[in-house]
Amino acid sequence: MHADAEKLGNFSYRQVNRDILGTLGVPGKYYLALLVFCFVLVAIGAAAWINMVYTGMGVSGKNNPVGWAGFITTFVFWVGIGHAGTLISAILFLLRAPWRTAIFRAAEAATIFAVATAGLFPLIHLGRLWVAYYILPYPNGRELWPNFRSPLVWDVLAISTYFTVSAVFFFIGLVPDIAAARDRAQPGLKKFALTILSLGWMGGVNQWKHYMGAYVLFAALATPLVISVHSVVSWDFAMSIVPGWHTTIFAPYFVAGAILSGLAMVITILVPLRKVFRIEHIIRPYHIVSMAKLLLFTSLIVGYAYGVEFFIAWYSGSAFEQAIFVYRPTGDYAIPFWIMVICNTVLPLLIFVKRFRESLAALFILSLFVNVGMWFERFNIIVTSLSHEFLPHGWGLFKISLTELGILAGSFGWFFLLFLVFVKLLPSVAIAEVKESMPHPTGGGER
Repeated sequence: MHADAEKLGNFSYRQVNRDILGTLGVPGKYYLALLVFCFVLVAIGAAAWINMVYTGMGVSGKNNPVGWAGFITTFVFWVGIGHAGTLISAILFLLRAPWRTAIFRAAEAATIFAVATAGLFPLIHLGRLWVAYYILPYPNGRELWPNFRSPLVWDVLAISTYFTVSAVFFFIGLVPDIAAARDRAQPGLKKFALTILSLGWMGGVNQWKHYMGAYVLFAALATPLVISVHSVVSWDFAMSIVPGWHTTIFAPYFVAGAILSGLAMVITILVPLRKVFRIEHIIRPYHIVSMAKLLLFTSLIVGYAYGVEFFIAWYSGSAFEQAIFVYRPTGDYAIPFWIMVICNTVLPLLIFVKRFRESLAALFILSLFVNVGMWFERFNIIVTSLSHEFLPHGWGLFKISLTELGILAGSFGWFFLLFLVFVKLLPSVAIAEVKESMPHPTGGGER
Protein backbone atom coordinates (compact mmCIF):
# COMPACT_ATOMS: atom_id res chain seq x y z
CA MET A 1 0.00 0.00 0.00
CA HIS A 2 1.51 3.36 -1.00
CA ALA A 3 1.67 6.35 1.32
CA ASP A 4 -1.28 8.11 -0.26
CA ALA A 5 -3.61 5.17 0.29
CA GLU A 6 -2.59 4.88 3.93
CA LYS A 7 -3.58 8.50 4.53
CA LEU A 8 -6.85 8.31 2.63
CA GLY A 9 -7.81 5.14 4.41
CA ASN A 10 -9.01 7.27 7.34
CA PHE A 11 -11.79 8.83 5.30
CA SER A 12 -15.13 7.54 4.10
CA TYR A 13 -16.54 7.74 0.60
CA ARG A 14 -19.11 10.21 1.93
CA GLN A 15 -16.39 12.48 3.29
CA VAL A 16 -14.46 12.43 0.00
CA ASN A 17 -17.64 13.40 -1.87
CA ARG A 18 -18.37 16.16 0.62
CA ASP A 19 -14.90 17.68 0.57
CA ILE A 20 -14.39 17.62 -3.20
CA LEU A 21 -17.90 18.75 -4.09
CA GLY A 22 -17.55 21.41 -1.39
CA THR A 23 -15.12 23.21 -3.69
CA LEU A 24 -18.11 24.05 -5.90
CA GLY A 25 -19.75 26.14 -3.19
CA VAL A 26 -20.09 29.91 -2.78
CA PRO A 27 -16.86 31.68 -3.86
CA GLY A 28 -14.74 33.21 -1.09
CA LYS A 29 -13.15 36.66 -1.07
CA TYR A 30 -9.73 35.37 -2.16
CA TYR A 31 -11.28 33.56 -5.10
CA LEU A 32 -13.17 36.67 -6.15
CA ALA A 33 -10.03 38.80 -5.82
CA LEU A 34 -8.13 36.40 -8.10
CA LEU A 35 -11.05 36.44 -10.54
CA VAL A 36 -11.01 40.25 -10.70
CA PHE A 37 -7.21 40.26 -11.13
CA CYS A 38 -7.50 37.85 -14.06
CA PHE A 39 -10.22 40.01 -15.64
CA VAL A 40 -7.89 43.01 -15.38
CA LEU A 41 -5.07 41.08 -17.12
CA VAL A 42 -7.44 39.98 -19.88
CA ALA A 43 -8.60 43.58 -20.32
CA ILE A 44 -4.97 44.74 -20.61
CA GLY A 45 -4.28 42.08 -23.25
CA ALA A 46 -7.46 42.94 -25.16
CA ALA A 47 -6.64 46.64 -25.13
CA ALA A 48 -3.12 45.96 -26.41
CA TRP A 49 -4.44 43.74 -29.20
CA ILE A 50 -7.14 46.24 -30.25
CA ASN A 51 -4.51 48.98 -30.36
CA MET A 52 -2.29 46.75 -32.54
CA VAL A 53 -5.15 46.01 -34.96
CA TYR A 54 -6.05 49.70 -35.17
CA THR A 55 -2.47 51.05 -35.37
CA GLY A 56 -0.69 48.28 -37.26
CA MET A 57 1.71 45.43 -36.61
CA GLY A 58 4.61 47.85 -36.20
CA VAL A 59 3.71 48.38 -32.53
CA SER A 60 4.30 44.69 -31.86
CA GLY A 61 8.08 44.99 -32.05
CA LYS A 62 8.39 42.57 -34.96
CA ASN A 63 10.86 43.68 -37.59
CA ASN A 64 13.05 42.49 -40.40
CA PRO A 65 14.76 40.02 -39.84
CA VAL A 66 12.93 39.05 -36.60
CA GLY A 67 9.53 38.28 -38.11
CA TRP A 68 8.74 35.64 -35.50
CA ALA A 69 9.02 37.28 -32.11
CA GLY A 70 7.01 37.57 -28.92
CA PHE A 71 3.76 36.11 -30.24
CA ILE A 72 5.27 32.90 -31.58
CA THR A 73 7.44 32.61 -28.45
CA THR A 74 4.31 32.73 -26.32
CA PHE A 75 2.48 30.36 -28.66
CA VAL A 76 5.16 27.68 -28.29
CA PHE A 77 5.23 28.30 -24.52
CA TRP A 78 1.50 27.66 -24.10
CA VAL A 79 1.54 24.59 -26.33
CA GLY A 80 4.24 23.21 -24.04
CA ILE A 81 2.17 23.94 -20.93
CA GLY A 82 -0.56 21.74 -22.38
CA HIS A 83 1.61 18.61 -22.36
CA ALA A 84 1.66 17.79 -18.64
CA GLY A 85 -2.06 17.08 -18.53
CA THR A 86 -1.92 14.37 -21.17
CA LEU A 87 1.27 12.97 -19.65
CA ILE A 88 -0.24 12.70 -16.16
CA SER A 89 -3.72 11.63 -17.19
CA ALA A 90 -2.94 9.25 -20.06
CA ILE A 91 0.61 7.94 -19.88
CA LEU A 92 0.75 7.63 -16.09
CA PHE A 93 -2.71 6.04 -16.15
CA LEU A 94 -1.48 3.36 -18.55
CA LEU A 95 1.58 2.87 -16.31
CA ARG A 96 -0.71 2.72 -13.24
CA ALA A 97 1.24 5.38 -11.34
CA PRO A 98 -0.62 5.70 -8.01
CA TRP A 99 0.17 9.36 -7.38
CA ARG A 100 -1.71 10.65 -10.42
CA THR A 101 -5.20 10.01 -8.99
CA ALA A 102 -5.69 13.25 -7.05
CA ILE A 103 -3.97 15.62 -9.49
CA PHE A 104 -4.70 14.52 -13.03
CA ARG A 105 -8.04 16.37 -13.29
CA ALA A 106 -6.42 19.75 -12.65
CA ALA A 107 -3.61 18.82 -15.06
CA GLU A 108 -6.13 17.88 -17.76
CA ALA A 109 -7.98 21.17 -17.28
CA ALA A 110 -4.67 23.03 -17.56
CA THR A 111 -4.07 21.20 -20.85
CA ILE A 112 -7.40 22.28 -22.33
CA PHE A 113 -7.04 25.90 -21.27
CA ALA A 114 -3.37 26.13 -22.28
CA VAL A 115 -4.11 24.82 -25.78
CA ALA A 116 -7.10 27.18 -26.02
CA THR A 117 -4.74 30.03 -25.11
CA ALA A 118 -2.00 28.89 -27.49
CA GLY A 119 -4.44 28.70 -30.38
CA LEU A 120 -5.01 32.45 -30.18
CA PHE A 121 -1.41 33.41 -30.88
CA PRO A 122 -0.98 32.26 -34.50
CA LEU A 123 -4.11 34.32 -35.21
CA ILE A 124 -2.74 37.33 -33.32
CA HIS A 125 0.57 36.88 -35.13
CA LEU A 126 -1.18 37.03 -38.52
CA GLY A 127 -2.41 40.54 -37.71
CA ARG A 128 -5.48 40.45 -39.97
CA LEU A 129 -7.53 38.15 -37.81
CA TRP A 130 -10.63 38.54 -39.96
CA VAL A 131 -9.00 36.65 -42.85
CA ALA A 132 -7.54 33.85 -40.73
CA TYR A 133 -9.88 31.39 -42.45
CA TYR A 134 -7.61 31.57 -45.51
CA ILE A 135 -5.33 28.99 -43.91
CA LEU A 136 -8.13 26.44 -43.49
CA PRO A 137 -8.19 23.74 -46.21
CA TYR A 138 -11.72 23.90 -47.58
CA PRO A 139 -13.13 24.13 -51.14
CA ASN A 140 -13.80 27.71 -52.22
CA GLY A 141 -14.70 29.70 -55.29
CA ARG A 142 -11.58 31.85 -55.11
CA GLU A 143 -9.39 28.85 -56.03
CA LEU A 144 -7.16 29.71 -53.10
CA TRP A 145 -5.64 26.79 -51.24
CA PRO A 146 -3.34 26.97 -48.23
CA ASN A 147 0.33 26.18 -48.69
CA PHE A 148 0.71 22.83 -46.93
CA ARG A 149 4.43 23.46 -46.67
CA SER A 150 3.67 26.35 -44.34
CA PRO A 151 4.21 25.69 -40.61
CA LEU A 152 1.03 27.67 -39.90
CA VAL A 153 -1.02 24.98 -41.61
CA TRP A 154 0.83 22.24 -39.71
CA ASP A 155 0.06 24.03 -36.47
CA VAL A 156 -3.63 24.33 -37.32
CA LEU A 157 -3.88 20.58 -37.91
CA ALA A 158 -1.72 19.56 -34.93
CA ILE A 159 -3.27 21.91 -32.37
CA SER A 160 -6.86 21.25 -33.42
CA THR A 161 -6.28 17.48 -33.25
CA TYR A 162 -4.60 17.70 -29.86
CA PHE A 163 -7.34 19.96 -28.48
CA THR A 164 -10.13 17.71 -29.75
CA VAL A 165 -8.70 14.47 -28.34
CA SER A 166 -7.71 16.11 -25.04
CA ALA A 167 -11.16 17.67 -24.64
CA VAL A 168 -12.94 14.35 -25.28
CA PHE A 169 -10.59 12.54 -22.90
CA PHE A 170 -11.15 15.25 -20.29
CA PHE A 171 -14.93 15.08 -20.59
CA ILE A 172 -15.06 11.28 -20.47
CA GLY A 173 -13.10 11.35 -17.21
CA LEU A 174 -15.52 13.92 -15.77
CA VAL A 175 -18.74 11.96 -16.36
CA PRO A 176 -18.86 9.98 -13.05
CA ASP A 177 -18.01 13.11 -11.04
CA ILE A 178 -20.58 15.21 -12.89
CA ALA A 179 -23.13 12.57 -11.87
CA ALA A 180 -21.99 12.88 -8.23
CA ALA A 181 -22.44 16.65 -8.42
CA ARG A 182 -25.84 16.17 -10.10
CA ASP A 183 -27.08 14.00 -7.25
CA ARG A 184 -26.38 16.79 -4.73
CA ALA A 185 -27.51 19.78 -6.79
CA GLN A 186 -30.76 21.54 -5.93
CA PRO A 187 -33.51 21.49 -8.57
CA GLY A 188 -32.92 24.24 -11.09
CA LEU A 189 -30.81 25.21 -14.05
CA LYS A 190 -27.58 23.84 -12.54
CA LYS A 191 -29.09 20.41 -11.89
CA PHE A 192 -30.63 20.39 -15.36
CA ALA A 193 -27.23 21.14 -16.97
CA LEU A 194 -25.44 18.52 -14.85
CA THR A 195 -28.11 15.94 -15.72
CA ILE A 196 -27.47 16.47 -19.43
CA LEU A 197 -23.68 16.42 -19.05
CA SER A 198 -23.73 13.25 -16.92
CA LEU A 199 -25.10 11.31 -19.94
CA GLY A 200 -27.44 9.23 -17.78
CA TRP A 201 -24.64 7.91 -15.57
CA MET A 202 -25.94 5.77 -12.68
CA GLY A 203 -22.75 3.97 -11.67
CA GLY A 204 -23.88 0.45 -12.49
CA VAL A 205 -21.49 -2.46 -13.03
CA ASN A 206 -22.02 -2.57 -16.79
CA GLN A 207 -21.57 1.19 -17.07
CA TRP A 208 -18.26 1.01 -15.20
CA LYS A 209 -17.12 -1.90 -17.36
CA HIS A 210 -17.73 -0.07 -20.63
CA TYR A 211 -16.50 3.20 -19.19
CA MET A 212 -13.13 1.79 -18.17
CA GLY A 213 -12.71 0.10 -21.54
CA ALA A 214 -13.38 3.39 -23.33
CA TYR A 215 -11.10 5.30 -20.94
CA VAL A 216 -8.17 2.96 -21.59
CA LEU A 217 -8.77 3.34 -25.34
CA PHE A 218 -8.76 7.13 -25.12
CA ALA A 219 -5.62 7.04 -22.94
CA ALA A 220 -3.85 4.92 -25.54
CA LEU A 221 -5.03 7.27 -28.29
CA ALA A 222 -3.92 10.40 -26.41
CA THR A 223 -0.47 9.07 -25.52
CA PRO A 224 1.13 9.48 -28.99
CA LEU A 225 -0.11 13.06 -29.06
CA VAL A 226 2.30 13.98 -26.27
CA ILE A 227 5.12 13.11 -28.65
CA SER A 228 3.61 14.13 -31.97
CA VAL A 229 2.10 17.57 -31.30
CA HIS A 230 5.18 19.33 -29.99
CA SER A 231 7.27 17.49 -32.54
CA VAL A 232 5.16 19.16 -35.23
CA VAL A 233 5.67 22.52 -33.51
CA SER A 234 9.43 21.86 -33.48
CA TRP A 235 9.34 21.18 -37.22
CA ASP A 236 8.13 24.76 -37.68
CA PHE A 237 11.76 25.59 -36.96
CA ALA A 238 13.75 22.47 -37.87
CA MET A 239 12.49 22.39 -41.47
CA SER A 240 14.09 25.75 -42.15
CA ILE A 241 17.77 26.42 -42.89
CA VAL A 242 18.15 29.12 -40.22
CA PRO A 243 21.29 28.52 -38.09
CA GLY A 244 20.37 27.12 -34.71
CA TRP A 245 17.09 25.68 -36.02
CA HIS A 246 18.04 23.19 -38.72
CA THR A 247 18.75 20.19 -36.47
CA THR A 248 17.23 16.77 -35.90
CA ILE A 249 17.35 17.13 -32.11
CA PHE A 250 14.50 19.63 -32.07
CA ALA A 251 11.61 17.11 -31.83
CA PRO A 252 12.72 15.28 -28.63
CA TYR A 253 14.21 18.53 -27.29
CA PHE A 254 10.88 20.35 -27.66
CA VAL A 255 8.90 17.44 -26.18
CA ALA A 256 11.13 17.28 -23.08
CA GLY A 257 10.89 21.05 -22.66
CA ALA A 258 7.11 20.95 -23.06
CA ILE A 259 6.72 18.34 -20.34
CA LEU A 260 9.06 20.32 -18.06
CA SER A 261 7.05 23.53 -18.48
CA GLY A 262 3.74 21.68 -18.14
CA LEU A 263 4.76 20.01 -14.88
CA ALA A 264 5.95 23.35 -13.51
CA MET A 265 2.60 24.97 -14.32
CA VAL A 266 0.64 22.13 -12.69
CA ILE A 267 2.69 22.55 -9.49
CA THR A 268 2.05 26.31 -9.69
CA ILE A 269 -1.69 25.61 -9.83
CA LEU A 270 -2.00 22.76 -7.32
CA VAL A 271 -0.03 24.21 -4.39
CA PRO A 272 -2.42 27.15 -3.85
CA LEU A 273 -5.47 25.16 -5.01
CA ARG A 274 -5.20 22.61 -2.20
CA LYS A 275 -4.80 25.40 0.33
CA VAL A 276 -7.58 27.67 -0.87
CA PHE A 277 -10.15 24.83 -1.06
CA ARG A 278 -8.88 23.07 2.08
CA ILE A 279 -8.29 19.74 0.40
CA GLU A 280 -4.75 19.23 1.72
CA HIS A 281 -5.77 15.75 2.91
CA ILE A 282 -6.65 14.79 -0.69
CA ILE A 283 -3.95 16.56 -2.70
CA ARG A 284 -1.13 15.64 -0.36
CA PRO A 285 2.57 16.58 -0.35
CA TYR A 286 3.13 13.06 -1.73
CA HIS A 287 1.54 14.13 -5.03
CA ILE A 288 3.46 17.38 -5.33
CA VAL A 289 6.78 15.74 -4.45
CA SER A 290 6.16 13.00 -7.03
CA MET A 291 5.60 15.64 -9.69
CA ALA A 292 8.74 17.45 -8.55
CA LYS A 293 10.77 14.26 -9.05
CA LEU A 294 9.41 13.95 -12.59
CA LEU A 295 10.17 17.63 -13.15
CA LEU A 296 13.77 17.00 -12.05
CA PHE A 297 14.04 14.07 -14.47
CA THR A 298 12.81 16.14 -17.43
CA SER A 299 15.06 19.03 -16.35
CA LEU A 300 18.07 16.72 -16.64
CA ILE A 301 16.94 15.72 -20.15
CA VAL A 302 16.53 19.37 -21.14
CA GLY A 303 19.98 20.22 -19.72
CA TYR A 304 21.46 17.34 -21.71
CA ALA A 305 19.73 18.67 -24.85
CA TYR A 306 21.25 22.11 -24.28
CA GLY A 307 24.70 20.52 -24.18
CA VAL A 308 24.03 18.36 -27.24
CA GLU A 309 23.02 21.46 -29.22
CA PHE A 310 26.43 23.01 -28.62
CA PHE A 311 28.18 19.74 -29.45
CA ILE A 312 26.27 19.37 -32.74
CA ALA A 313 27.13 22.95 -33.69
CA TRP A 314 30.82 22.33 -33.01
CA TYR A 315 30.90 18.91 -34.68
CA SER A 316 29.02 20.13 -37.78
CA GLY A 317 31.97 22.25 -38.88
CA SER A 318 29.50 24.90 -40.09
CA ALA A 319 30.75 28.41 -39.34
CA PHE A 320 27.17 29.69 -39.21
CA GLU A 321 26.05 27.09 -36.66
CA GLN A 322 29.13 27.68 -34.54
CA ALA A 323 28.63 31.44 -34.69
CA ILE A 324 25.03 31.32 -33.44
CA PHE A 325 25.94 29.14 -30.45
CA VAL A 326 28.76 31.52 -29.54
CA TYR A 327 26.36 34.46 -29.97
CA ARG A 328 23.64 33.07 -27.68
CA PRO A 329 25.62 32.99 -24.39
CA THR A 330 27.85 35.99 -25.16
CA GLY A 331 25.94 38.29 -27.52
CA ASP A 332 23.09 40.76 -27.28
CA TYR A 333 20.72 38.19 -25.76
CA ALA A 334 23.14 36.72 -23.21
CA ILE A 335 20.92 37.63 -20.23
CA PRO A 336 17.85 35.72 -21.55
CA PHE A 337 20.14 32.78 -22.36
CA TRP A 338 21.56 32.55 -18.84
CA ILE A 339 18.11 33.04 -17.29
CA MET A 340 17.02 30.01 -19.35
CA VAL A 341 19.99 27.89 -18.25
CA ILE A 342 19.76 28.78 -14.55
CA CYS A 343 15.97 28.40 -14.26
CA ASN A 344 15.66 25.20 -16.30
CA THR A 345 18.79 23.23 -15.42
CA VAL A 346 20.49 24.65 -12.32
CA LEU A 347 17.65 25.51 -9.92
CA PRO A 348 15.80 22.18 -10.42
CA LEU A 349 18.89 20.40 -9.06
CA LEU A 350 17.77 21.61 -5.62
CA ILE A 351 15.11 18.89 -5.78
CA PHE A 352 17.90 16.42 -5.01
CA VAL A 353 18.00 17.99 -1.52
CA LYS A 354 15.37 16.28 0.63
CA ARG A 355 14.65 19.34 2.77
CA PHE A 356 13.99 21.44 -0.32
CA ARG A 357 12.01 18.68 -2.04
CA GLU A 358 9.62 18.32 0.90
CA SER A 359 8.89 22.05 1.17
CA LEU A 360 5.82 22.87 -0.89
CA ALA A 361 6.55 26.60 -0.68
CA ALA A 362 10.03 26.01 -2.14
CA LEU A 363 8.60 23.81 -4.93
CA PHE A 364 6.00 26.48 -5.72
CA ILE A 365 8.70 29.15 -6.06
CA LEU A 366 10.83 26.78 -8.15
CA SER A 367 7.88 26.14 -10.47
CA LEU A 368 7.56 29.90 -11.08
CA PHE A 369 11.25 30.11 -11.99
CA VAL A 370 10.90 27.16 -14.38
CA ASN A 371 7.91 28.81 -16.06
CA VAL A 372 9.99 31.94 -16.58
CA GLY A 373 12.94 29.89 -17.82
CA MET A 374 10.84 27.97 -20.32
CA TRP A 375 9.43 31.17 -21.84
CA PHE A 376 12.98 32.46 -22.24
CA GLU A 377 13.99 29.13 -23.79
CA ARG A 378 11.52 29.70 -26.62
CA PHE A 379 12.65 33.33 -26.84
CA ASN A 380 16.29 32.24 -27.20
CA ILE A 381 15.50 29.68 -29.87
CA ILE A 382 13.38 32.03 -31.98
CA VAL A 383 14.83 35.50 -31.59
CA THR A 384 18.56 34.83 -31.41
CA SER A 385 18.57 32.70 -34.55
CA LEU A 386 16.51 35.16 -36.60
CA SER A 387 18.46 38.21 -35.45
CA HIS A 388 21.85 36.66 -36.28
CA GLU A 389 21.51 34.57 -39.45
CA PHE A 390 24.05 34.16 -42.24
CA LEU A 391 25.41 37.54 -43.31
CA PRO A 392 26.16 40.58 -41.10
CA HIS A 393 24.20 42.99 -43.30
CA GLY A 394 21.05 40.97 -42.51
CA TRP A 395 21.45 41.06 -38.74
CA GLY A 396 19.04 43.03 -36.56
CA LEU A 397 17.96 43.29 -32.94
CA PHE A 398 14.52 42.72 -31.50
CA LYS A 399 13.17 44.51 -28.44
CA ILE A 400 9.91 43.29 -26.98
CA SER A 401 7.29 46.04 -27.03
CA LEU A 402 4.68 47.07 -24.49
CA THR A 403 2.05 45.70 -26.86
CA GLU A 404 3.59 42.22 -26.76
CA LEU A 405 4.02 42.40 -22.99
CA GLY A 406 0.38 43.44 -22.62
CA ILE A 407 -0.85 40.55 -24.78
CA LEU A 408 1.47 38.16 -22.89
CA ALA A 409 -0.03 39.34 -19.58
CA GLY A 410 -3.50 38.95 -21.07
CA SER A 411 -2.75 35.35 -22.05
CA PHE A 412 -1.89 34.49 -18.44
CA GLY A 413 -5.05 36.23 -17.26
CA TRP A 414 -7.10 34.29 -19.84
CA PHE A 415 -5.58 30.95 -18.82
CA PHE A 416 -6.10 31.42 -15.08
CA LEU A 417 -9.55 32.93 -15.62
CA LEU A 418 -10.67 29.80 -17.45
CA PHE A 419 -9.19 27.63 -14.70
CA LEU A 420 -10.87 29.62 -11.91
CA VAL A 421 -14.24 29.31 -13.64
CA PHE A 422 -13.69 25.58 -14.09
CA VAL A 423 -12.93 24.85 -10.41
CA LYS A 424 -16.24 26.43 -9.40
CA LEU A 425 -18.35 24.68 -12.01
CA LEU A 426 -16.96 21.12 -12.01
CA PRO A 427 -14.94 18.94 -9.58
CA SER A 428 -11.25 19.78 -9.88
CA VAL A 429 -10.30 16.43 -8.28
CA ALA A 430 -11.44 13.06 -9.61
CA ILE A 431 -13.76 11.68 -6.93
CA ALA A 432 -13.97 8.16 -8.33
CA GLU A 433 -10.20 7.74 -8.71
CA VAL A 434 -9.47 9.15 -5.25
CA LYS A 435 -11.79 6.51 -3.83
CA GLU A 436 -9.77 3.84 -5.61
CA SER A 437 -6.87 4.91 -3.40
CA MET A 438 -8.93 4.09 -0.29
CA PRO A 439 -8.47 0.39 0.43
CA HIS A 440 -10.52 0.37 3.64
CA PRO A 441 -13.07 3.20 3.74
CA THR A 442 -14.68 3.59 7.16
CA GLY A 443 -18.36 3.52 6.35
CA GLY A 444 -20.37 5.75 4.04
CA GLY A 445 -21.23 3.63 1.08
CA GLU A 446 -22.27 6.64 -0.98
CA ARG A 447 -20.83 6.98 -4.49
